[in-house]
Amino acid sequence: MTCYKPGERSRLFYSVREYTGRKDQPKGFGWRDFRDLLIRARIQLGGPIVLIWDNVRLHLTKSLRAFIEANADWLTVFQLPTYAPALNPQEGIWSLVKRDIGNLAAADLSQITRAVKRKLKMLQYRPEVINGCLAGTGLVLEA
Repeated sequence: MTCYKPGERSRLFYSVREYTGRKDQPKGFGWRDFRDLLIRARIQLGGPIVLIWDNVRLHLTKSLRAFIEANADWLTVFQLPTYAPALNPQEGIWSLVKRDIGNLAAADLSQITRAVKRKLKMLQYRPEVINGCLAGTGLVLEA
């Protein structure tokens, strides 16, 4: 999740899940994972959040919509148009991560996971790069 606020440094929040094939282990992010990420961002940012989301099916689930409605006092959500990755700054972040690990000769999945986490951690300390991902969309912030 890329976070922008005029006059403050840009932020990046993330959570990585590694699917190891264990019985009853979720294969990917669920609505609770997104909820927890939003709550963590709110606590660290210390204020309300305006969330701009793509149309991933999970973002449109009943449970996540109920959470958003129940927290409308601090959470406002706008949906991007369908098939509009050029408007999503997060796509720029993933592009940078993939470019960095594109030639990685990994011995196993955990090595890939560590490389992704390492790159995301590095990006957290580079607000100018996070700003560049927003600039790449052509969207602008207004105070």
